[in-house]
Amino acid sequence: MHAHQMIEQTARDSYGRLVAFLAVRWRDPAAAEDALADAFLAALESWPATGVPDNPETWLLTAAQRRLIDGTRHARVHAGAEQTLIAMAKNMQQWAGLEASFPDERLKMLFICAHPEIDPAVRTPLMLQSVLGLDAARIASAFVVKPATMGQRLTRAKAKIKSDDITFDLPGKDEWSERLNAVLEAVYAAYGSGWDDITGVDPRRKGLAEEAIFLGRLIVRFMPGEPEALGLLALMLHCEARRQARRDEAGGYVPISEQDHSRWSIGMIEEAEHCLRTAAQGNRIGRFQLEAAIQSVHAQRAWTGRTEWEGIALLYEGLVGIAPTIGAIVGRAAAIAEARGAETGMALLDEIPAESVKSYQPYWALSAHLFKRMKRFENARAAYSRAIGLCMDPSIRAFLEKQSGEC
Repeated sequence: MHAHQMIEQTARDSYGRLVAFLAVRWRDPAAAEDALADAFLAALESWPATGVPDNPETWLLTAAQRRLIDGTRHARVHAGAEQTLIAMAKNMQQWAGLEASFPDERLKMLFICAHPEIDPAVRTPLMLQSVLGLDAARIASAFVVKPATMGQRLTRAKAKIKSDDITFDLPGKDEWSERLNAVLEAVYAAYGSGWDDITGVDPRRKGLAEEAIFLGRLIVRFMPGEPEALGLLALMLHCEARRQARRDEAGGYVPISEQDHSRWSIGMIEEAEHCLRTAAQGNRIGRFQLEAAIQSVHAQRAWTGRTEWEGIALLYEGLVGIAPTIGAIVGRAAAIAEARGAETGMALLDEIPAESVKSYQPYWALSAHLFKRMKRFENARAAYSRAIGLCMDPSIRAFLEKQSGEC
């Protein structure tokens, strides 16, 4: 393999492991990222001339650690740090073989990013940068924030991590649940940002859903029996299985009930179902398992040819009971409208405080759909207008405009 190709592949396959390993030991994510960037630059300069080393990861790790040691000497930071790094450099001998590996600290890094002292709004971007290596500009675009603002937030978060407030280790059992929930929420937010790019052409969000699924698999690998981690992975896989069916041949939006299930990925659905079955063995139901179970019922249409809306409505009842988010409450109303009639669904929507849904686009789209079914066309047109005004995606906007025109 060409040296440049090998460097690209190593960056793609190993960046997260390398930077997490360095960050956890050096207690400084920013310094670890800078050192690793320098190591990749050194590889670009030397590998084409000297050849690709037998173990590219070890070469990069050694180069990055030398850079950190040099930086320590120049900065004259606390006395213990240099000795720690020198000891680490000596330990590199045990990783020098062709089959050598070093500890994978990515889960630890995810939990550090989810520390209670880190601003919840920056946890997901921090994970995307520190564990996946995405740059601040791309993260900023995906989360609709100015790159400079996102850069400042990430810098502040890394400075907080470097401070003595944060322990560089997995949390104790008393903190485990809260911190795991924060990690799963962050991965879910990353997936949601990628999923929202329905046309798949936004370069800012390209690959974000895949990166989130990668993190989901990583968490499950480290925590194979954790029900909610399995639930989140199942949820993402079920949704991803339908990605190709969300658009028609002309690129138009297709709602789930009208999708051609022959375009769904049966392999992904089966993997998601396996995750759900494994999660059920833990006897600890949670939000992500319920959300995945809802998607599982939708997926059964590939075999039965019909959607069991009553089953979906019951699962939404459970979801609203443990996680009463606006999304869950609106989803329950949609399912109950399908199972028991538009009027019943509309009655549930009417119970939601107006202030909490004034800018929530799915609420207005569902209201419009139900008004239309009830033949209250003037109300339907008004709701469609509100939904269209709140819609960011051109293909969904065109779909709603067509529906409105039929009123």
